[in-house]
Amino acid sequence: MTKKTFYDFGVDARLCEALAEAGITEPFPIQELTLPVALDGHDVIGQARTGSGKTLGFGLPLLNRLDLERREVQALVVTPTRELCLQVTEDFERAARKMDVKIVSIYGGVPIEPQTDTLKAGVHVVVGTPGRLLDHVRRGNLKLSTCRTLVLDEADEMLDMGFLPDVEQLIDECDDDRHTMLFSATMPTAVVNLARRYMDRPTFIRAEVEEHTIPDRMEQHFFLVHKLDKPRILARILQTPERGLAVVFTRTKAMADRLVDDLRSYEIDAVAIHGDLRQATRESNLGKFKSESSRHDVLVATEVAARGLDIDELSHVINYDPPEDEKMYLHRIGRTARAGGKGVAVTFATFAEIDRVNAIRKALDLVKEPIEETFSTSDELTRRFDLPPETPWNHLASSAGSSSRSSSQPTRSKPSSSRPSRSRSGSSTTRDSRSGTSQRAAGQERSRTPAPSVGSAGDGPATHPKQATDGSTATRARTRTRSSSSGGSSSGGSSETSSSGSSSARTRARASRPKGTAPSSNGATTSDASSDRGASRSSSRPAGGGRGGSGRSSSGGRGSGGGRDAGAGRDRPSRGHDVASVEPGSDPTRPGDDARGDGEPGIARRVKVEHLP
Repeated sequence: MTKKTFYDFGVDARLCEALAEAGITEPFPIQELTLPVALDGHDVIGQARTGSGKTLGFGLPLLNRLDLERREVQALVVTPTRELCLQVTEDFERAARKMDVKIVSIYGGVPIEPQTDTLKAGVHVVVGTPGRLLDHVRRGNLKLSTCRTLVLDEADEMLDMGFLPDVEQLIDECDDDRHTMLFSATMPTAVVNLARRYMDRPTFIRAEVEEHTIPDRMEQHFFLVHKLDKPRILARILQTPERGLAVVFTRTKAMADRLVDDLRSYEIDAVAIHGDLRQATRESNLGKFKSESSRHDVLVATEVAARGLDIDELSHVINYDPPEDEKMYLHRIGRTARAGGKGVAVTFATFAEIDRVNAIRKALDLVKEPIEETFSTSDELTRRFDLPPETPWNHLASSAGSSSRSSSQPTRSKPSSSRPSRSRSGSSTTRDSRSGTSQRAAGQERSRTPAPSVGSAGDGPATHPKQATDGSTATRARTRTRSSSSGGSSSGGSSETSSSGSSSARTRARASRPKGTAPSSNGATTSDASSDRGASRSSSRPAGGGRGGSGRSSSGGRGSGGGRDAGAGRDRPSRGHDVASVEPGSDPTRPGDDARGDGEPGIARRVKVEHLP
């Protein structure tokens, strides 16, 4: 039986000649079923798998009905993705090469001004994505009232992506007396409802008897792999002799970029396309992949490229990350073995993904034997794909060996000079509260690290330098003294005084008196003991901002909060230092309530500032 040609269906001769020059003379099954109905002007619902040739199934009737004398929009094709939009436009231009037809593709991610200029100049056919098409309609650049042919390609994908409201608005903008064709790989309920609302007694056409079909000449492989070994297994499979172009599908955009870097380290030229790339970059990478003169023969893509890629020499589809279900699996592997050609589909599955892959195999009746665990060094890979003995990472081992040999050469190290750390010698001053005489305690050497205890009445650990007021070093003086005072008294030259005329406080001194301090007559240490727990707290100013100890002692000497003591003139160091001590009854680790009232964290609640010259 002689097969029919496009001439037998009444297709315009100019279209048939252009297709013959491109090597397309016999229609595919979906085209044989669609052309008679669509050329007569009946609405059509076509169901066929991706790559079955349905683009010409609706493209030839659309181009055949154009009135080239009228320079206005007469046909609109809506696609879900930019890549599919460009692919449909390319197929239309190839078929209408001998006709004076103006076709434009409208999609987002590129400047809108050139598209506006083209639309205003006048076009016959518009192919675009819903979002950008609706944008031009709202701007008044696209008039669809003259559109007599409407095509919804990959309708199930558009509805899955949430384009239903935009598609409905575009349909309402078209002429009511129009010819509508809807094509989809699957036929969910939402697509059926859409067809019932906007189509006039459509004819349902299905190219295959079964909904889920796999090309006859498709070779499928499933491997159980380890996550860290996947890049090497992929690089090994890409060594297949006489391999054509290959598309590798990943689940995320970041994984696509990372995988391209891994493949390039194995000297495999690869490019990526995904949603995070600028449209110009995506088109450039896709052009490099399709170009015969380019060395980039591996394309790493996400689901955005699962539909719309029509590449003649595509021989391998590799699911680096497995698809979610059997429908997505068919969409992915539908890129190869198209139009009766051969193809290879490879799917990787880690131990966490093996159950999902087995569910896909069961749905497609592919469960014949369990999936075997495979490594990049397995002989099974060499046997299945006839791989050479050399691996893509051999050059990495040789370069690593040469670098290790070069690094083993002795190198002359530059002697390091260590500078001795400088230390300062400070002194702590104690004053007898009754006699007013001052004694200078033994000097304590202060290094760059915080001193364990400077001028404190205890031997507890020193606090962080930030806990001091105005840069001085704060110490934790955990002192409890037993004192009784019958009048206002000042201890250690501090600026705090008792608020009552006669009050008594009983405290116990647990910390030992520092070396060099003199006890007072009532048994209390004279370093930092306060007069009473209920004493009112007067503001003690930092040494740099005023005289913190403005009150004079009984002997007429000036307090230590910023002035000089009796022995300050002898052996005075080059720089003075402030010493902050903690009043008994306060918590040095709690913020707030300091002398300045700024509430910095880590500053003691009651701070007394003593100046050491």
